[in-house]
Amino acid sequence: MTAQPTILSSPPQPSGPRRASKRRRSGGFRGQVAEVDLRLLRVFRTVAERGGFSAAEIALGKSKSSISIDISALENRLNIKLCQRGRSGFALTGEGRMVLEATEELLSDIDRFQQRINSASGVLSGRFSFYMPDNILIHGETAVIRAIKIFTSRNPSVFMNMCSASPREVELAVLDGRATAGIVLHAPHRPDLQSTALFTESLGLYCGASHPLAGVPEEDITLETLTQQRMIEVSSAVSSPAWDRIKGQMTFCAGAENVDARALLILSGNYIGFLPEAYARPLVEDGLLRHIGPESLRLMTSFHFLVRPSPDTSLMIETFRTILEESY
Repeated sequence: MTAQPTILSSPPQPSGPRRASKRRRSGGFRGQVAEVDLRLLRVFRTVAERGGFSAAEIALGKSKSSISIDISALENRLNIKLCQRGRSGFALTGEGRMVLEATEELLSDIDRFQQRINSASGVLSGRFSFYMPDNILIHGETAVIRAIKIFTSRNPSVFMNMCSASPREVELAVLDGRATAGIVLHAPHRPDLQSTALFTESLGLYCGASHPLAGVPEEDITLETLTQQRMIEVSSAVSSPAWDRIKGQMTFCAGAENVDARALLILSGNYIGFLPEAYARPLVEDGLLRHIGPESLRLMTSFHFLVRPSPDTSLMIETFRTILEESY
């Protein structure tokens, strides 16, 4: 005889408002995960990564009020308080941290599923997260731009997610899997990363229009003069023979990974620093910056296409890399 399932009787339930309140507190997510849930979970992940609603506005392309509505909708959907927000700042609750971990696993599983379907069908779909430095657009129509155009035209089912960050953040995003690929200023010597050289960039030394050197004749700006100025730190990814000899004599008083932040420091009139020449040119033409120092101080840096291959992303990466190499 087939054993019959045991049916446990339910204990008596309190009546009235108290019973309804208990049901709401003990309820949880019981439905299937729908597309709207995935959208809300992606919003939640970005807010958690950025550390708050305001910080996530640019990344999501949404207003703080819209983000708040999304998070509230997700909390109602899951019946869980995900985060504390208010005058005391933003912080995940304990349950919120658990949901964030589960969200990361779920979205990674979805990406892996899509990549396996790609391999089986030969049709690319899924999410391609491409991280790049903030000043990449100043180089005009580069091979990277042509590759993006061809890749997205040939693979319309791919969701192209473009992110701008500091060079260090780009490298970290590739390392931890947030980025499918990235563009960095140097090739890391790591066995788990692969890099492809793209193009070079020239940087010149500049001061702002209100800096004491702005009105000094060029022939009077000597090496000794430059060593006495407050200078912005220079990335180790850039160099030149002349700079390598004299950088130990410079007085570094500020730092900025972001090109725009570096330009603001120089425009303040209190610092001198290096900027990409293509970036600085319109500021020089407007009289806001002045190029100073000898031509031998011009620095060069190289951009590299960086990936961390895995079985789950290899087809998408290799497809983009092939198009990129053909775009030169």
